[in-house]
Amino acid sequence: MAWDFINRPELPNSQMDFYYFESPHKQIFEDFTAKVIRVKDGDTIQVTWQERDFDFPVRLLDIDAPEISAGGRVAKNWLRREIEGKFVDIIIDRTNRVGKWGRILGKVMSEGMDMGQRMIDSGFATPFERRREGEIPDALEIMEAKHGITATP
Repeated sequence: MAWDFINRPELPNSQMDFYYFESPHKQIFEDFTAKVIRVKDGDTIQVTWQERDFDFPVRLLDIDAPEISAGGRVAKNWLRREIEGKFVDIIIDRTNRVGKWGRILGKVMSEGMDMGQRMIDSGFATPFERRREGEIPDALEIMEAKHGITATP
């Protein structure tokens, strides 16, 4: 099965060996500067970059903002006022460069400031590792961590 470069232009690291040379566009491994053409929500922006002939999404690395339907419009509007229409630096972590939905992940820097950290400091987002607070914990994981009990012999 061929990779769908139209709907998922970014290859995750696990697919590089198979599809890298088939990619019709440059895969992103290094930091780059792009113009924010649209803020999609509190943790995703749409950018244009001189190395590509299409606009693409970038998900702010290591933060989680509320979905628009869950009160995230305030976060989106704040981020829009801060960076929409501006050039930003996207800092890529080579080991974590594409998210599960096929978006580039990156630290978004504007005027030397980490926008993800600013969102957290301003109360518009939480650190990504805390996004599942309130979820029902997995009892087996807790037992294994606390008591060394495993479900398998």
